[in-house]
Amino acid sequence: MSKSSTTTARSNLLHNPHPGEILLEEFLKPMGLSQNALARAVHVPPRRINEIVLGKRDITADTDLRLARYFRVSEGFFLGLQMDHDLMQRRREIAPDLKAIRPRAA
Repeated sequence: MSKSSTTTARSNLLHNPHPGEILLEEFLKPMGLSQNALARAVHVPPRRINEIVLGKRDITADTDLRLARYFRVSEGFFLGLQMDHDLMQRRREIAPDLKAIRPRAA
């Protein structure tokens, strides 16, 4: 099996958490913080946080800035999680097409 085939097979097996899952498991639960309390703290509707946690809504720049400030993480942290999630998901969806593309010779 070639390296690229191995990488593709491995990425198909890896869990691809939505940023909402990370928000819930790495921030809210350990801090004993409810979704409603977070929504109030960052001045957004509770539904926004709930939909993110459920994986039904993506992280936007607005939400990233609010969460980053509240949790004292770098701006772009949550957007980076969203981008990683989206890339892995799309990579899985178009894997056959990607495999058929020959990289340009140097």
